[in-house]
Amino acid sequence: MATEKRIDPWASVDVENYKALMQDFGIEPFSKFREKFKANRYVRRDIIFGHRDFDRIHNSITKKKPWAMMTGLMPSGKFHFGHKMLADIIIWLQQLGGQIYVCSADIEAWLMRDITLEEGYRTAVDEYLTNYVALGLDLKKDFTFWFQSNYTTEYYRLRDMISKRVTFNELKAIYGELSPGKITSVLTQAADILHPQLPSHNGKKPVVVPVGVDQDPHLRLTRDIASRLDAVRENSTRDFPCIPPSSTYHKFMRGLQGGKMSSSRENSYIALTESSETARKKVMNAKTGGRATAEEQKKLGGQPEACTVYDFFVYHLIDDNKELMNIYKDCTSGNRRCGDCKKFCADLIEKFLVGHQKKYKKAKTEVEKFIAKV
Repeated sequence: MATEKRIDPWASVDVENYKALMQDFGIEPFSKFREKFKANRYVRRDIIFGHRDFDRIHNSITKKKPWAMMTGLMPSGKFHFGHKMLADIIIWLQQLGGQIYVCSADIEAWLMRDITLEEGYRTAVDEYLTNYVALGLDLKKDFTFWFQSNYTTEYYRLRDMISKRVTFNELKAIYGELSPGKITSVLTQAADILHPQLPSHNGKKPVVVPVGVDQDPHLRLTRDIASRLDAVRENSTRDFPCIPPSSTYHKFMRGLQGGKMSSSRENSYIALTESSETARKKVMNAKTGGRATAEEQKKLGGQPEACTVYDFFVYHLIDDNKELMNIYKDCTSGNRRCGDCKKFCADLIEKFLVGHQKKYKKAKTEVEKFIAKV
């Protein structure tokens, strides 16, 4: 009997074959929407690579009907360029007309990572929400933010209702080994995803959740729960009509030393509040796709697919495809040296950080006023 394939949403996932993963878990390619949304760098470069039921969102955008985006943040460390990718996607979806829902998963952080609610609060506000606004999120435009530890009665009632629509064996099949903390976290996340469709939020509507593929177990479970809630609503006043959530999946950005970029490994990331000097040192020590010697580099060319510096160009620093392709060709032909490439990358990051941190200071005042009302 074959071993059942699983993804652990609480582990450090490093995906090597996205195509195989899509086949294993039934994720559809996002390529069908590429032409429509080619202005978005992540779409045209296949960084947003997969989806479930994004057609519903596309139809709502086209017909100008209500739809929403929901995502969560884990308040557990510095906000870095890996997080910036999701922030950019949130802002893009807001600009497309989505109602934006963002949750601080402070209960999950406390249960799974021993982060106090006080620490989680400050991290969510100072590292995440303030950087979101500095990057372009509009707090005044259909935006809802909450902490899992401090929200409405209706939200907690929904979480409790959900527990009746899932079995322990089902949770075990999806997640493997369980603990009370994991079960609570899973049910709370399902409530996070579904609650934009509660009557107090204008009811049933398409909702998209942009995630890395490590979070797909939560989406699969929540989609099943939503179908059950919707199916039994005629016989129960406690359930409510809802649409199974849609989702998009983006590739992970690699850390500067290889592997997944992670807040728990300081040398793997560059934070958006980091000093230019520290950022430059990290880039100059980054893992590249260069050859062992200058002679081999000139003869065989570099390997941008294995280069974490090139990843910064692809994900964040070079928007023009022709310019990016020229860097790629220069590298693979052996005409571009890794040292020169690192210096170019460090210069671009420094320019970005200086500009962003000025916006961050302005955003901080706006966010403090906003969060006082939450």
